[in-house]
Amino acid sequence: MANLTMDAQLSRPDLVDAWIKAYGGPPPKRLSTRLLLYACHYNLQAKDGGGLKKSTLRQLKRYVPASPGTTTVNTGTPVAHKPGVGSRLVREWRGKTHMVDIEENGFVYQGKPYRSLSAIARAITGARWSGPRFFGL
Repeated sequence: MANLTMDAQLSRPDLVDAWIKAYGGPPPKRLSTRLLLYACHYNLQAKDGGGLKKSTLRQLKRYVPASPGTTTVNTGTPVAHKPGVGSRLVREWRGKTHMVDIEENGFVYQGKPYRSLSAIARAITGARWSGPRFFGL
């Protein structure tokens, strides 16, 4: 991939070879030639610029499940957890602060019981939201 430049007109087999050299295996089936080109160019730019910051890599790894048979290393990043009973969630929405208390049987918002955070997010916004996502969990 050392001779790959942004204006190069490479054939698909050349791009597949570049992918294999960069990523250590064949590209996913049905990956378009255009996306192959973009991925190869990204790899070159990442090598030239030093790649992603360590903090960004840690965040990305939180969303990628480990492959079977691999061991994971503790990155020191705190693991997200569900807030326990007695916790209070606070969210500002359109200039107003909304507080939700977590109880054993569900949630309480403005003195009214709810079974899910999504129902509360819907009551606040008027739209269908993932409740945990709305409250940043």
